[in-house]
Amino acid sequence: MKARALERLGHRVAVLNLQECLPSSIWLRRLNNWTGYAVGQSATAKFTAGRLVGQNYDVAWVDSGQMVGPKVMAVLRQHARHLVNYNHDDPTGARDGRAWGSFKRAVPLYDLLVTVRIETEAELKAMGASKVIRVWRSYDEVDHHPREISADDQARWGSEVVFVGTWMPERGPFMAELVRRGLPLAIYGDFWPRAAEWPALKASWRGPAVYGDDYAKAIQCSKIALGLLSKGNRDRHTQRSAEIPALGGLLCAQRTDEHTQLFVEGKEAIFWRDAVECVQVCEEMLGNKVRREIIIQAGKMAVHMHGLGHEAILGTVIRKLLNPASLQPK
Repeated sequence: MKARALERLGHRVAVLNLQECLPSSIWLRRLNNWTGYAVGQSATAKFTAGRLVGQNYDVAWVDSGQMVGPKVMAVLRQHARHLVNYNHDDPTGARDGRAWGSFKRAVPLYDLLVTVRIETEAELKAMGASKVIRVWRSYDEVDHHPREISADDQARWGSEVVFVGTWMPERGPFMAELVRRGLPLAIYGDFWPRAAEWPALKASWRGPAVYGDDYAKAIQCSKIALGLLSKGNRDRHTQRSAEIPALGGLLCAQRTDEHTQLFVEGKEAIFWRDAVECVQVCEEMLGNKVRREIIIQAGKMAVHMHGLGHEAILGTVIRKLLNPASLQPK
C-alpha cells in the first residue's frame, strides 16, 4: 500500500522483497528471531546487490527493516542518495527479544528513521539515530475507501460488533468478558483457537484474517468496530484507529491519550476503560442508529482533517528527508 501511495504522489517506485532470498522454514524463522537476523546477513547483502546492479535511486525506503543490518545498508548506500526507515512496529521494545538485532545495529546508518510511538523515538535517538520523526499510523486512500455494499454483502458480513485482528494473550480474556456480558460479537482473525478462552469465543469466531474487499466489508457491515491495542507493542493507537473511520465504521477503542488527541470522545469515536465500560458504550450505540451515523460521519471527517492517509503521511516523510533543514528543532 505504501509503495502504491508513493506512486500516486508521482514517484517511480521499485519494490525489493528481501524475504525472497530466504528459504521458507519455520526453523530458520525461529533462528532469525533468536539471533536478530544475524545469520545470513552476507547472503542478504549479496542478494540485494544482485538485484540493484546498474540501478540508482534518490531514496532507498526500508519498510520495517528487520532483515536489514549494516552489510545490507552498505549495499543500499551505493545505490541511493538517501536511506530512510519506516517502522510502525516496536523494534526497541521488550516483546520481541533479540529479533530486531540487525535493525538496531543499522540505526545510526539511516539518514532518517520514522516511528509511530514516542518511546521508540527517544530510544532510537539513544541508539545513535541522527534524525527521527514520529508520525501517526495511517490508512490507505484507495484500499480503505468505502465500498458499495449490496444486500448480499450485508447478509454475508453483517454484525452488531466486529473485531478484525489477530489473537494475542491479553485479548482472549477481554473478548470472553464481552461475550459473557452478552455483547453480540463477530471475530475475524488468526490464532483465536489458541486462546485459553476458546470455548467461550468459538461461537463468535467467523474465520481467519480477512483482507482487501473482505476486510472493508466486514468493517462497513458492522454497527460498531472494535480497535484493540497490542500491550506488547506499547500501542496507544493502531492502524485500525485510522482505517475503521476511513472505511465508514464506528471506532470503539480503548481510551488513551493518543486516541483522545485524534478523536473527540462520543462525537467522532467511542472509548472505554475496560470490558465493562466497553459493553456499556456498545449497548448505548447499538440502540441509537441516528447517533451512530452522526459519529461515523464525524470520525471520517476527523481522519481526513488530521491527514491520516498514506499519501499525506508519506509525503511528509519525503519532504523532511529531502529537506534536512526541516528536521532541525525550531
